[in-house]
Amino acid sequence: MLNKAAAAAGNCDMRRVVLGLFGILLASALVLGANAQDDERFVGRIPAPAFPPGLDWINVDSPLTMDGLRGKVVLLDFWTYGCINCIHMVPVLDEIGKKYADEVVIISVHSAKFSSEGQTENIRQIVRRYGIDHPVINDRDFLVWRSYGINAWPTLFVVDPRGNVVAGEAGELPFEVLDLYLGSLIAYYDGLGTSELDRTPLALALEGAGDPGTPLLFPGTVLADAAGQRLFIADSNHHRIVIADLNTYEVLDIIGSGGRGLRDGNADNAQFNQPQGIALQGTMLYVADTSNHAVRRVDLTARTVTTIAGNGRISPTLAVFGQPVGDLTTRPLRSPWGLAFGADPNTLYIAMAGMHQVHTLALDQGIQYASVGTGLEAQQNGPLETSALAQPSGLFFSRGDLYIADSESSTIRRANFTANRIEVVSGTVEDSLFDYGDIDGLAGVSRLQHALGVTGTPEGDRIFIADTYNNRIKELNPLTSATATLFGLGGLGGYRDGDASVAQFDEPGGLSYAAGRLYVADTNNHAIRVIDLASGIVSTVTFPNVERLITNPQVTVVGGNAAQGEVVTLAPRALPPGETSLNIVYDLPEGWKINTLTTSLVEVSASGGAAVPGVSAVAVADETVSVPFTLVPGEAVVTLEMSLFYCEIARESVCLIDLVTVNVPVVVAEDTAADVWQITREVVLPEPYR
Repeated sequence: MLNKAAAAAGNCDMRRVVLGLFGILLASALVLGANAQDDERFVGRIPAPAFPPGLDWINVDSPLTMDGLRGKVVLLDFWTYGCINCIHMVPVLDEIGKKYADEVVIISVHSAKFSSEGQTENIRQIVRRYGIDHPVINDRDFLVWRSYGINAWPTLFVVDPRGNVVAGEAGELPFEVLDLYLGSLIAYYDGLGTSELDRTPLALALEGAGDPGTPLLFPGTVLADAAGQRLFIADSNHHRIVIADLNTYEVLDIIGSGGRGLRDGNADNAQFNQPQGIALQGTMLYVADTSNHAVRRVDLTARTVTTIAGNGRISPTLAVFGQPVGDLTTRPLRSPWGLAFGADPNTLYIAMAGMHQVHTLALDQGIQYASVGTGLEAQQNGPLETSALAQPSGLFFSRGDLYIADSESSTIRRANFTANRIEVVSGTVEDSLFDYGDIDGLAGVSRLQHALGVTGTPEGDRIFIADTYNNRIKELNPLTSATATLFGLGGLGGYRDGDASVAQFDEPGGLSYAAGRLYVADTNNHAIRVIDLASGIVSTVTFPNVERLITNPQVTVVGGNAAQGEVVTLAPRALPPGETSLNIVYDLPEGWKINTLTTSLVEVSASGGAAVPGVSAVAVADETVSVPFTLVPGEAVVTLEMSLFYCEIARESVCLIDLVTVNVPVVVAEDTAADVWQITREVVLPEPYR
């Protein structure tokens, strides 16, 4: 659980009144049951604050209001998407939403810890990644957060059908706790006989529905096997491991059926749940099966999958430093994320993100124990037994040192088991979880932002960092602890190949090095990128037999101009002031149509002040898109970030992506005659589809 006391100024009286009441209410519910004499448990006393205007909402057509939600039980989930404790609540809320679909409205209030997390489009990506199917607010300025006096992620609040706050709690809550309380609350209001509960389904406009059909879907990590000339990919949201040839990228094998679940056995039928870290030892591939809270072993020769640690359930407790966790396959774990082998082939290190520890798994002895970190979420260095980590993710072992991408402290830590010490080698050296940024330099000067990946050369003389939320790839000198940016333009990220002056990434999550090349799991771009360190050129892996990766037989996105970074600037246009619309017309090739199984978007911004867009983004449902504008005298440049998914009509299994940035200069003057404001995007088929 993350704390942010600095953002908690506001209505602290509400927090004192309701926060922590779940325990009291549940105890009384268990003893007394729900009836009219016990209404203090289910009737709130403080009106729920109204949602401020101007917030970006996801999964609904228009903003919701507390007044409009009267009659519903409202469950507010305050979260930030990089927080592992918040991620743990996603399946719990999903289960609650399914059970109480008619009575409870879940609203996730996203109050970002990191600046990158405050971008609405990044939140949309997370909504798609985790399949969140309830309304989400981008509370980037902490307006809703402050109105509830919150100081920790995650925090839950319940609003009763009369619109009053009735209960709240900080931290992870299991389904059983929420289920008991919400079921009792609903039974109480049903028992009143006043018809206060409104069971009319809430109209949603889900943005994460459907698989866009990309060959990979939010790949989390990658492993380049130079000796075996193979490339292993954790295709996280397709819940499988893809094995490709390291040179041709031909798909050689797929481990996992693609269905979400926990199933051992034959590689074709086995199931994973958002796998992340992977590590290879001989013919055995080890997988951090993150959302199954398990470690799996793949016998690459026999093509079988076996669970070797974890039982599919999330552990309610931390591991005590140095003490074995018990029988490996019956003891639950908490979100294993990264894996790395030590000098001993029987020593497997596990970044246990949800426990804020690194565990050592002695494969020959069947023993697992916490070897770095007490379990306190913090940035504390020194002796391993008193150290503290904050959501460790990527791991890399070299010459006796274990490098740890400690994501929530935005640092790279280096642990040495012989010296029994851990230190910061990149990022802040202060004990802080909020000291982040995008700065090159020595440790203590340098700053990262939620780095998820770390790798290096076999000699350990070059260490590479996936600085995830900065959308950059950086290099750490292990001798001087100096960090420098190699690739990525930072900012909001993007998708573009080329040299260091133009290459862009979007939340790269994992890295692997082999023979002068750096392989990048470019998570939000659904791609594996390759950096040739000698030439300084970034390219994108293209699978020659992409049909093997088809998960949705109706659509597979296989390319287009996605990474070419096309930018078009139009001639200036004169327009009169007033309310108007910009019409965007897509001229598709004959025989092609818009892919309706995913969301094509036009993101809109403007500089100069003369053109004010009425929306920040609009979905592309057909070949003409209309964007409302308010025009005032002056000059402006309207920028359109246009992403179109389109499919061949006759063969729907073939789909492409068209990405382009269009700059539209406008001059607004009173004496200009009114006219239709329209641009046309001619979509040109790439080779070999013409």
